[in-house]
Formats: sequence, C-alpha cells, structure tokens
Amino acid sequence: MLNKKAQRLRRARQTRARIALQGTVRLTVFRSNLHIYASVISGDGQKVLASASTAEKEVREQLGASGKGGNVSAAAAVGARIAAKAKAAGIERVAFDRAGFAYHGRVKALAEAAREAGLQF
Repeated sequence: MLNKKAQRLRRARQTRARIALQGTVRLTVFRSNLHIYASVISGDGQKVLASASTAEKEVREQLGASGKGGNVSAAAAVGARIAAKAKAAGIERVAFDRAGFAYHGRVKALAEAAREAGLQF
C-alpha cells in the first residue's frame, strides 16, 4: 500500500515522463506546510535556470510582518517572481510540472500569477 507521499511521487513521475518527451523547459512546484518553491529547469533536466520561493529574504519582506509562506497570496507572489526571473533568463514558454500536487489552492495561485506575469504554459 502506498502512503500519501509515494502516491504524489508516482503522479509526479507520470507528468515528468510526458514533459521529458516534449523536451521543453519545465516550471516545477514544491509546496510544504510553511513554504512554496518554484524552479525553472532545463529541457534535459540537468540545470536549474531560475528559482523562487517564500524562503527568500526579499519575498518574506514583501509578505509583511507575518512572513507566512503557506498561503495563497504568498504563492501568487512567488509565481510573479519566478515569471520575472524566467523572462530575465530569456524563457517565455514552459511546461507546468505540479509535482503530483492537485491543481488547486496554492499551486493554482502560483500558476495563474506566473501566467499573468507573462509566462506561457
């Protein structure tokens, strides 16, 4: 019997296999209870081209006194930040890799903020 984490990783493997066939740059998301992390990874999966998270000092300052990274508004801030960093690195199109997490709540907020900031996926 698979536990919750193993089920998520199984779903993530399926997505990553499809993205690997496309050979495109991927925007991958990881969320913990306290933070959310986003990375833009090269098509061959060898290199991180850009990254952003709620653990970064600038993002924590932007979130204010609470500094909470585990909410939808924090995820939206990270989405906008990763889009800006990706565009600065010359990346316009990515494949969205939600790493087995449901497209809901914080993951959805991050994706929509990245789209609004100009990333296409």
